[in-house]
Amino acid sequence: MYKNEDKVVNWMTNLYQNNVMQVISVPNQRVVEKLIKSIFEQMFPATHSFNESETEHTFTELREHFDLIMASLIEKHEVISRKFFNDLERIKNILLRDANFILESDPAAQQLIEVIAIYPGFFAIFCYRIGNYLANLGVPLFPRMITEYAHRTTGIDIHPLATIGSPFSIDHGTGIVIGETSLIGDRVKLYQGVTLGALSVDKSKASKKRHPTIEDNAILYAGCTILGGETVVGRNCIIGGNVWLTESVAPFSVVYHKSEIVVRNQPGYNEPLNFVI
Repeated sequence: MYKNEDKVVNWMTNLYQNNVMQVISVPNQRVVEKLIKSIFEQMFPATHSFNESETEHTFTELREHFDLIMASLIEKHEVISRKFFNDLERIKNILLRDANFILESDPAAQQLIEVIAIYPGFFAIFCYRIGNYLANLGVPLFPRMITEYAHRTTGIDIHPLATIGSPFSIDHGTGIVIGETSLIGDRVKLYQGVTLGALSVDKSKASKKRHPTIEDNAILYAGCTILGGETVVGRNCIIGGNVWLTESVAPFSVVYHKSEIVVRNQPGYNEPLNFVI
């Protein structure tokens, strides 16, 4: 997936160069949230109590509500709606791979339904996958509203235009930030507080690749920060907790901070000034 970097950069450049202001109606946030919940319930009905007739009725209403939102955002809304619902099963299969990977990765997870119904990391991935699909079809606003809903409810901020392979695992998740031009391979695991960000916030770089590339099988532990569009974490790397990284790392590397323990009652011990408040 990270091999498509030039394609991503060119696509982003065209997007910003051809961005013409359109008069569109911003969907009601509560309507968006209800719609996303309904899509989740339709894809994973075992997480909620529906009988067959209720499920069919809800699905019909779901398609109508989705098309109404698309009609306010994009001219070819019927094409977008039809394509989305035709591809919903394929998206579900990708999400099931993600869920199984989370189950395999987390010793605390007991069964698949637990991951799907309860884990905030999985819900954030679900919102990302839906938002990413629609963003790649050129739908404005709506994809970002979906991922911002996940951000508010889970504390996990994934831009819908980030590129993330499958399977993908988020454990705990709170405080994770994945920037717009991030490229993430397959079988990557992220823990809480991870940031995949840019080296600087500069509007002139909007069409550039600003966020890092994470190759297959990498593990990023809690609190690590990886910055820069040219920064590549190679396949099978382990990035330890609280690591600050702005340079590329070769495949199969382990990057970590070495802690030092100082016993307070030893002779000649001085209280560190940076700990004084």
